[in-house]
Amino acid sequence: MIDEKAYREALDEMLRDPELQKMKQYYQHGGNTYAHSVQVAEAALKLARILPFHVKEKDLARGAMLHDFYLYGTNDMTYTAYQHGTRHPRISYENASRHFDLTDTEKDIILTHMWPLNFTRPPRCRESVVVTLADKYCATREYRRHFTRLIKNRFFRRQ
Repeated sequence: MIDEKAYREALDEMLRDPELQKMKQYYQHGGNTYAHSVQVAEAALKLARILPFHVKEKDLARGAMLHDFYLYGTNDMTYTAYQHGTRHPRISYENASRHFDLTDTEKDIILTHMWPLNFTRPPRCRESVVVTLADKYCATREYRRHFTRLIKNRFFRRQ
């Protein structure tokens, strides 16, 4: 159960934020971090519609948009993908804390969205579980598109 109007209002506010606009310049999953976060926010809304419990709409929308607020491109990393996976929630949290007043639920969403990779930090609230699931779904879909494109270009391009 979700109040979609409240969710959309919170999401629209985040989409207009100049700090979040910076995410458009950073590569992730074959696209950019901003587009990924918007897709996660949309998937979280769809998931929340079918769940039999209430979620905090504003926290869900804001947490979904801030979960990957780490502000660097994954193609520019100096460490491994595993290290990125385990470190970026803390970096995203620190960046978000500098620019936004975060609720406890939003903090939990950002810090736990990489569970079970970060197995010591499981989600502690419903909204965190929703964003974690939405993030896994979107990342899988984005990688599939990206790798399909790579395979087509590599093996099926016209000569």
